[in-house]
Amino acid sequence: MTDLPSTATHNMANPDASPQPDPLGLRALFAADGPLARALPGYRVRHEQIEMAQAIAMAIRDSSSVVLEAGTGVGKTAAYLVPALLQGGKVIISTGTKALQDQLFNRDLPNVRDALALPVKTALLKGRSNYLCWHHLERTNQEATQLGSRQEVRDLGQINRFIHLTPTGDKAECAAVPETAPIWMRVTSTRENCLGSDCGHYNDCFVLKARREAQDADVVVVNHHLFFADLMLREEGVPELLPNAQTIIFDEAHQLPDTATMFFGDTVSSAQLMDLLRDTKAIGLAHARDALNWPNAIAPTDLALKDLRLCFDAGLSKWSQGQLPPTHPLWSALDKLRHALRELRDALEAQAERSPDLANLHRRANELMQRLSAWGHPERADQPELCWLDVSQLGVQLHRTPISVAEVFRRQRLGADGEEALSDEEAPAWDDSADEDHTPEPPPRKAWIFTSATLAVRQDFSHFQEALGLQDARCQAWSSPYDYPSQAMLYVPQQLPLPTAPGHTDAVVDAALPLIVANEGRAFLLCTSHRAVQRAAERLKARIEAEGLNLSVLMQGDAPRPMLLDDFRRLRRAVLVGSHSFWEGIDVKGDALTLVIIDKLPFAPPDDPVLAKRLELLEQGGGNPFMEHQVPQAIIALKQGAGRLIRSETDHGVLMICDTRLIDKPYGRRIWQSLPPMRRSRVQNEAVEFLLSLKQQA
Repeated sequence: MTDLPSTATHNMANPDASPQPDPLGLRALFAADGPLARALPGYRVRHEQIEMAQAIAMAIRDSSSVVLEAGTGVGKTAAYLVPALLQGGKVIISTGTKALQDQLFNRDLPNVRDALALPVKTALLKGRSNYLCWHHLERTNQEATQLGSRQEVRDLGQINRFIHLTPTGDKAECAAVPETAPIWMRVTSTRENCLGSDCGHYNDCFVLKARREAQDADVVVVNHHLFFADLMLREEGVPELLPNAQTIIFDEAHQLPDTATMFFGDTVSSAQLMDLLRDTKAIGLAHARDALNWPNAIAPTDLALKDLRLCFDAGLSKWSQGQLPPTHPLWSALDKLRHALRELRDALEAQAERSPDLANLHRRANELMQRLSAWGHPERADQPELCWLDVSQLGVQLHRTPISVAEVFRRQRLGADGEEALSDEEAPAWDDSADEDHTPEPPPRKAWIFTSATLAVRQDFSHFQEALGLQDARCQAWSSPYDYPSQAMLYVPQQLPLPTAPGHTDAVVDAALPLIVANEGRAFLLCTSHRAVQRAAERLKARIEAEGLNLSVLMQGDAPRPMLLDDFRRLRRAVLVGSHSFWEGIDVKGDALTLVIIDKLPFAPPDDPVLAKRLELLEQGGGNPFMEHQVPQAIIALKQGAGRLIRSETDHGVLMICDTRLIDKPYGRRIWQSLPPMRRSRVQNEAVEFLLSLKQQA
């Protein structure tokens, strides 16, 4: 057997250390005869889980920050829920996806709460676009003749029935209409088009109801997008939407740097402007038909938007402001768009008093005008920004993105805890002679818990800490309790072309096909780009048809992700080809998935202007951009993809990584040493035999 070099399990917990204090009795709660074992099916005692729960309990007690990596199978959800429910005060739990948010609220949280017999009130809070809006549904019913298809008309009828039955208004509960249906955009609100207290349905608003329940709850489950949207409102001086919690827990915390970057920046898009034009035409005709010719009023902005898109080729592209010369047609197109939008804004201002909808349109137009005017002229002097644009088939997006979010997030985290020093102007004028009893209490401090299966690079958390300004946080990691050497094999084929070679994707499919056949499908093929997904699926279908194989190929984009996963489980003899959205948050246990193929190491695309600027600044500061930023990012992403394979103590399978840089490049060792300690091979027959042996054991 030809093995790759071996690596040992990494566990920063010291098994020889003295037992940690256990004032909450966590060991008894997690014991084999404890309440969790009695209440949770398939429960198993894991010392890693107990140690993690103790670390979180200490952070809550001390109101400190901790960064905790827990490998698959540690049971991190119960590890943070138990101490949080016991001593966390008001708790916010933020997840990376709405799917995990729903699972946590509907299954994990009630299971642990009931097992501990705690009278804890919980609430689920999502972004406003997840809740039906009475006002926009009413408008859509009035404008039903403008719907784009018969399917939209049928979906609207289902929603009209659903809204009178639902206590929450959560569109995820409307099973008759897929969450991806276009109709939802018409019957939900955004921060931009919400009428607020001017709405005639204000007292029945589902969003307000959900927020009131969150204010009254002990534990609130949100997602990262909503959490950072709330932080941005605080930055703008708007009262926070979320309860003032004492404990904040981020699950899937590895996603936070990217989410924070998106929310701490600013974007104006052609899609936002098109929505404004569509609403202006409809609302203008409904409430101010006599004022002016509304189709003519929106026409100049509509034409300017089309001219803006024509400034670039039909393909997809990303450009930084500095890459566009002064003679580029974008600049004159932007001037034309600003002029047209300014005239539309002024027209709306003249009609704003005629209805709340028109007043809201004026406010939206003014906000978009300000963002459009700011693009290309960074105004925030306290942190470096990059102005860049993204051109795609969906239109043009103009971004202003902070190069680093560490300082603004640190300010929010520590400032909220009252730990930041106040300036002389901000500090209260204390009377030194005042009685001590009248000294104001300092603001309550918070415990911040960041956890994920993928945060560290060979026990080093510095990459994640620096991204979010968490240098003060305590860090700890626990390896997966699974027996990876017996459960899984890492296979890296020999003699594959370099990932940059034109025929690499075809070579990946050809090298993987013998394993796919031996495994009778039951495989994920994870690609690092949408283009590779398309090519891999085409090649795989062609090979399967040419060889008369009884296998199905499912491709990302052919159906919504939940439907593809259901088809994958049902068909059994299938290969699912997907990109980023299938690298994480997917849980397929058992023999339904025993082969995961990754086409190449997931380095970030070189055309990302924000990444390019970050690397440039890192190099200017004397750092090594590749080793200090790109490699750690790739490791964290690869660990997520690899984590799809082994999801339980009884899972088995092969992880096939089709990138010889893992072996041939000096940095490759650092990468594979960060993966779970699977047995390793570069021989195809050994990987095939391993898969065949799994079938015999089944």
